[in-house]
Amino acid sequence: MENSEKKLQNDTYIVGMGCVTSNSRNIKELTLALRDGIRNFGYIHNTSFIGAEISLDGLKESLETYYTMLPNSITKKIKGCIHRATKEMLATIISVVEAYIEAQIVRKKMLGERIGIIIAGSNLTYKNKEEYIRKCMNTPEYLSPQYALNLFDTSYMSVISEIFDFNGEGIVVGGASASGNSAIIKAFQLIQLGAVDICFVIAPPSGMSSMEIQSFYNIGALGGKKYNSNPLKACRPFDTNHEGFILGEAAACIVLESKKSIYKRKIASSKQVLGGAIFLDGNRLSNPSLSGEMRAMEIAMANSGVNAKDISYINAHGTSSPLGDEIEAEAIKNVFRENLGHVWVNSTKGILGHCMNSAGVIEAIATIVQMDYKFIHMN
Repeated sequence: MENSEKKLQNDTYIVGMGCVTSNSRNIKELTLALRDGIRNFGYIHNTSFIGAEISLDGLKESLETYYTMLPNSITKKIKGCIHRATKEMLATIISVVEAYIEAQIVRKKMLGERIGIIIAGSNLTYKNKEEYIRKCMNTPEYLSPQYALNLFDTSYMSVISEIFDFNGEGIVVGGASASGNSAIIKAFQLIQLGAVDICFVIAPPSGMSSMEIQSFYNIGALGGKKYNSNPLKACRPFDTNHEGFILGEAAACIVLESKKSIYKRKIASSKQVLGGAIFLDGNRLSNPSLSGEMRAMEIAMANSGVNAKDISYINAHGTSSPLGDEIEAEAIKNVFRENLGHVWVNSTKGILGHCMNSAGVIEAIATIVQMDYKFIHMN
C-alpha cells in the first residue's frame, strides 16, 4: 500500500451522532439544553437520592418519528425488538437510529460485514436484574426465559446487530466511568487497523439498581446532601461547595468512519478524530492519580500530532467530587502551564449529571455540538 493510500485509510471521522438524555430526546434538543443550561435534576425513582433520569414517557413516540426515514425492513425489526424492551434498551435504540440516519447509511448502503459495534460499559443490567429478583422470589416458576439473554451486556450488541444487520466485529468495552472514552478509542483503533470501515460506538444508560446507588452513597461518593431542598444546584463541578457526583442517565451513539469509506460513499464530514490514550494507575481504588491524568493528556496530544498551544477547549471529567475535581484541575494546570489563559474548561456533568459508562460518549457529543454552534455551555 502506498503512503498516500495508507493515510487515506487511517484518517477517521465522525459521521453520525444520536442521544437520549434527561433533558433531550435527540441532538437538536441536547444542543439547546446545553446552550441554555437546561437541567433536569430531581429525585431518582423510589430513592431519596438526587439524579437526572431519562423519562420513559413518550420514548416510543420519539422512536416512531424516525420510522418514515428508515427502510420498512428495519422498522419492522425495531417494532419486534421493543415489544418488551426496558427503558434503557428503548433509549439506546433511539440514539442508534438517530446516528444511523445522520450517517446516511440508509441512502448510501454499506456491507454489514464492514460495520462494527462497540458497546461502552459493563454490568449494564443491574436495574433489570433487581426487578426480576423481586418477581422470582415470589413466583420463580414464572421467570421469563428472556432473562437469560437480557442478563448479559452483549444483549445490546445483539439487538442492534439484528435490527440493522451489522455483521462486523463487535465487542463490549468496560472501563467504569471511562467506558465511553475507551470505546471511542477502541473504535478508532479498529478503523486504523482496517478491521472495519464504520464503527458504531453505543453507550446505553447505566441501569443501576438501588443497591449500586446505595453503595456509592456508603463510600461517600454521592453528592447532594446539602441540596435536598434544591436538587438543581446539587451537581457543582469545580465549585467549592461540591460534595460528590450526581447520577445522570444518557444513551448515546457516535459513528466513526474511515476517510477511504467516506470517499467511496460520497458523503462529507469535518469532524475528525485525531487520537487518544488510555493508561492504568496501578491502583484498585477509585482515588485519582495526578501523574496518570497528566500522562493521559500528554500522550493523547502526542498521538494526535498536536501540542498544548493547539488546544482551546477541554471537556473535563469534572464529577463534582472534591478530590477528583482538585486533582483534575491541577493536572490541567501542570500540562497546559503558560497556555492556560487560552483554554476554556467546563464539565457537561453540571448539566447532565454523571452518566457513568455513557459519560465519555455523551460528553464527546457535547464537545462536538459546542464546536459546531460556537458556544461554551455553563458549568
